[in-house]
Formats: sequence, structure tokens, C-alpha cells
Amino acid sequence: MGVDRSLRIVTLCSGNVARSVMLASMLEALGPESGHPLEVRSAGTHAVEGASISARTRDALLAIDELALPSPNAHRSHQLELADLEWADVVLAAEADQVQFTRREFPALALSCCSLGQFVREAPLDEPWSTQVAVVSANDPDSAFDVADPAGGDQAVYDECARQLFELAQIFLTVLSVP
Repeated sequence: MGVDRSLRIVTLCSGNVARSVMLASMLEALGPESGHPLEVRSAGTHAVEGASISARTRDALLAIDELALPSPNAHRSHQLELADLEWADVVLAAEADQVQFTRREFPALALSCCSLGQFVREAPLDEPWSTQVAVVSANDPDSAFDVADPAGGDQAVYDECARQLFELAQIFLTVLSVP
């Protein structure tokens, strides 16, 4: 299928301090290995601008040996803005609620937003990238595909969230590799 230029992805969660940061880091690390040039940003639907990630988020990312990530301590949270949607080819949300937020707040550009879990399960494999996004984004967001927010959980909860996102990120990049 191939992409002629870097694929622009915004990863999205609520506060932009855990799930979206984890997924953005994973896609940035895995993209070159998969042969997909990616540009990745992260944002939140209810972010406090400038907040840093927690130690649990950092430790969960660093615990995934297959990634060998540098420490993501430099990350600062960012509230989703119209400019992010205008820039992105797709917004990959952690939850159906974030897709619904995007559709409500930015209706003109909402068809570029879908949940990561829903994308990897519903994207038609025999279609070009733009059609995959259009098909999945046209569906109603389904909370059955959500990646649960680890906020308030212990390190094991953050580690499980990171592991789930890592598996979904790998599948996402495989879906993109299908001719």
C-alpha cells in the first residue's frame, strides 16, 4: 500500500499524560522499523497544558524491552486543537468518548478520528490507507474497543495499559503494511 509522505498521526487520550504519550512513543519507535514514515503528536481532550507525565507512565514505557525507548521525561501535555486535526491524517484515540468529543467539538474534521482499538479490528485490509481511515471513522465509536485509563492505578495497571497499547501499535502498523 505504501505512503508517499510521512503519515501524520495525533494520538489522543483524556489528559495527554499516559495513554496518548505511550502510544506516540511506541509509534515513533516502531514506525521506522515497519517501513512507515510517521510524524506523531499527542494531545488530550481535557489536558492541563504543560503537565508532565507521571513516573508510572515513564516506567511502564521503559519496561517494554522491545522498544528500548529513551526516557520520555521531556513530554508536556497538550490540549487538542483545531490545528492538530488540520495537520493530522488520522487521530487515534484511546476511547470512544474521545472520538465523540472530537466529533462534537470539531465536526468539520471529525472524520479523521477513530479509536485505535476499533481501527485495528475494523479497517478493511484490502483498501488504501485513506479508505481505511474513512471506513472506520464513519462507524459509531464503540467503547468495547477502549484502552482503559490507568489513572489512579498502581504500576501493574500502567504496565498492562502500556502492554495493550504496544500490541495495538504493532497491529496498527501491520494493517498499514498490507498491500
